[in-house]
Amino acid sequence: MFCEQCEQTASGNGCHQWGACGKSPQVNAVQDLLVYCLRGLAPVVLQAKELAIATRDADRFTCESMFATMTNVNFDPKRFTVYIKRAIALREELKAQIQQTTNITWSDISNYEPDYTESLVEQGFKYNLELIGKSGTNVDIFSLKLTALYGIKGAASYTFHAYELGQEDEAVYKYVQQVLATIDRSDLSLEDWVNLNLEIGKVNLRAMELIDAGHTSTYGHPVPTPVPLNHKPGKAILVSGHDIKQLAAILKQTVDKDITVYTHGELLPAHGYPKLKEQYSHFYGHFGTAWQNQTKDFAKFPGAVVVTTNCLMPPHEHYEDKLFTLGPVGYAGLNYLPAQEDGGIDFTPVIEKAQELAGFTEESKYKQVTTGFARNAVLGVADKVIDAVKQGKIRHFFLVGGCDGAKPDRNYYGEFVDKVPDDCVVLTLACGKFRFFDKDMGNIAGIPRLLDVGQCNDAYSAIQIAIALANAFEVGVNEIPLSMILSWYEQKAVAILLTLLYLGIKDIRLGPTLPAFLSPNVLQLLSEKYNLQPITTPDADLAACLG
Repeated sequence: MFCEQCEQTASGNGCHQWGACGKSPQVNAVQDLLVYCLRGLAPVVLQAKELAIATRDADRFTCESMFATMTNVNFDPKRFTVYIKRAIALREELKAQIQQTTNITWSDISNYEPDYTESLVEQGFKYNLELIGKSGTNVDIFSLKLTALYGIKGAASYTFHAYELGQEDEAVYKYVQQVLATIDRSDLSLEDWVNLNLEIGKVNLRAMELIDAGHTSTYGHPVPTPVPLNHKPGKAILVSGHDIKQLAAILKQTVDKDITVYTHGELLPAHGYPKLKEQYSHFYGHFGTAWQNQTKDFAKFPGAVVVTTNCLMPPHEHYEDKLFTLGPVGYAGLNYLPAQEDGGIDFTPVIEKAQELAGFTEESKYKQVTTGFARNAVLGVADKVIDAVKQGKIRHFFLVGGCDGAKPDRNYYGEFVDKVPDDCVVLTLACGKFRFFDKDMGNIAGIPRLLDVGQCNDAYSAIQIAIALANAFEVGVNEIPLSMILSWYEQKAVAILLTLLYLGIKDIRLGPTLPAFLSPNVLQLLSEKYNLQPITTPDADLAACLG
């Protein structure tokens, strides 16, 4: 196998025998074959768009199935066979409609028909090697091709989230297809590939804006909200992932069922949405920490568990019977909840499992954290923030966030926050915050020193906060006293990094290691233009940021 799309690749170079995420070479191959089929579908979709033929089904499918190929989302080869068949069917349906208008000769990739009598795994191996071979000897262009492929996976995943919330933009769908159609090209320069990646960042910003609009228009703007970390007696359901719409559906279907609903992982910020809290009194607290601890968290939780999005780890046998997945998430043998004709999901099996299990038998000691410091909440006290900066009470802001993971060197982020001086404020988002989310950092002039902005997609909120502060001080974003100390793991993080680079944000410190798919020359280019640099030690990086 050849896979280097996430941070935890073997030895920091790539996984070639078995995925560090738990993905087998066989699953990796059918994922690669699906991506090959989507690359063949893309030119057909683009031609259909030119002829004003409806492509929305193909666009939505492309984003969902790309999402399924991301790290720690879907490990079930049978599901990828279904996706491959659907990709080919959509392609042929659109080609038939196009042929009614114009006669086109399609390339081999758009005519490819999988041989279902032979191994799809072997076909996946073949076409992955073909992509590597077609890139020629220019390692830097191949590096940028991979960056584009992984970045567009992240952007497509966010686009799928937005679609679920009723938010869509034809321009975003079109660019997803354009990138997939471009991956095969060998006539583009290094500069062309750099610009294409920056455009992915622009499109990803729009996708995150759509998610933000979907969340805030449905559930209200987040407000600072204390979230219990303890549990109370009774039957229970734990909801993990990012999907607030599916969390809301579970809450609705568990009304008057005497079941308490808890969040896990990146769903912690859901507690900040006022309409969810107001409407569902059985929406109580948060259980566990980041995704890489789920094997312990899920085993300890005495109720049903639902994983709505990434990140899913290969489950342990002693809890897989109470674990449910949905949407693009899957693992062979796990309980899967299919969408109904109206797109909704019937969570009856989850409810029945929760009622069957013991639940919590006693109440634990109360402890809480606060979430909900999204852009409206922070900018609502912007005058106090600005005044505190002008008076010298706040010296510096640090955005410390991103993906968490299992590597020991990720302890850097907790140690960094521990050493942040008392006259500095830390903003955080995504699951990287679980290294320090329950730390009591006090406040400055009534402003909490630790502000949880939200999920990874709430990078949009963090960006709006930075822009607003820059405007208030009448300087550029790179001139405000803000340092970004980011952790990455999977392809959503790649898309967010491309967004930050598209916005021209400099001096980002990234870790715990830099992407294996970035060649030395591409890294040098990013270092020279944006001063993108790896993390070193908390003391050294703090000194550099505050110097």
